[in-house]
Amino acid sequence: MKTNELTEGETLQGKDNLLSAYKMGKRVELNLTHRVVMAAMTRCRALDGIPNEAIVDYYSQRATQGGLLITEGTFISPTAHGYPHCPGIYLEEQVEAWKKVTDAVHAKGAYIFCQLWHVGRASHSAYQPGGAAPISSTNKPISSRWKVLLPEGSLSDYSSPRALAASEIPNIIDDYRQAAINSIRAGFDGVEIHGAYGYLIDQFLKNMVNDRTDEYGGSLENRCRFLMQILDALIEAIGIDRIGLKISPTLYHQDAHDSDPLALGLAVVERLNKLQEDQQGLKLSHLQIQAGTLTHGIGEEEAKLLRELRRAYKGTFMISGGFNKELGMKAVAEDDADLIAYARLFLSNPDLVRRFVMDAPLNVYDAATFYTHDPVVGYTDYPFLDETSKP
Repeated sequence: MKTNELTEGETLQGKDNLLSAYKMGKRVELNLTHRVVMAAMTRCRALDGIPNEAIVDYYSQRATQGGLLITEGTFISPTAHGYPHCPGIYLEEQVEAWKKVTDAVHAKGAYIFCQLWHVGRASHSAYQPGGAAPISSTNKPISSRWKVLLPEGSLSDYSSPRALAASEIPNIIDDYRQAAINSIRAGFDGVEIHGAYGYLIDQFLKNMVNDRTDEYGGSLENRCRFLMQILDALIEAIGIDRIGLKISPTLYHQDAHDSDPLALGLAVVERLNKLQEDQQGLKLSHLQIQAGTLTHGIGEEEAKLLRELRRAYKGTFMISGGFNKELGMKAVAEDDADLIAYARLFLSNPDLVRRFVMDAPLNVYDAATFYTHDPVVGYTDYPFLDETSKP
């Protein structure tokens, strides 16, 4: 059977193989040759927020025929910032610079999505226009347990945020909409909405952060409203099948957690299913669930929750969180996921897919170079198995 004859969700070699093909979408088809997705990773290499040649090299190195890459979190507006030297997608100069990245990835036969990012209260006034307070669902700051990396490289407490007035929220939604349009103009195959990790959307979703008493707070219906309004705006702008979503209902990061993560996850899934029912057979590109921690895999209780979400969601299901090849194979074999997203292993192994195919040893990542601004060290200098295959 040829790849372009697959129906949505089918594979060439069965559903029990991390390295078998998978078809995403109907109107916008992504014919994946394997299930190994490159996850979004903040790397702070975009000096002044503009993608550069180092970023072109980085994504091109990790592109494979029929593979899917998701970019680092990409700021949707000036108020979205919270890290140094991360790229944006709201200026024309940024759109033009991203075109070089998407062209290089597509030349390798791969697909690439832009992750749309607003950090909300996970910021500092040093990053905000005019030194203003970061915006959020709440006035509550992130506790001093967590630190923000300032532009000059020092660590500081997060600034106290300002809760958005309900009347301001449509402006933020429009920033997401325009960022999605800009992403398609830049040549991306789609976008992934970053609704995880304690950033702006997560600050609305989780009840231990969201203390609002208006139509955006309190009940699950209200806490999901901001996300669903963003999705509605993006669907109208670029079409549902170009849109993915990442959430992390179980994750505790930057003081963002929920008293009932399963109920929250199911509430989001229920609304996504209903949204898809109204789209005449079209679906979101994918739903990605981030679980586990940055250094450990997914625990038993989280695994149970993920299986419930997997059974409930009617679409392509991606998971991420401390996977190696063996765990990824197991998750696909047991039908816990359609796709597995890898982060740190993909950073230190630009040819990760080839190494998985060959059962080859993996490079060890160097955490000390994760957030440096060097265009090479800890970024594009990780060795390939065969240096002659390096682009």
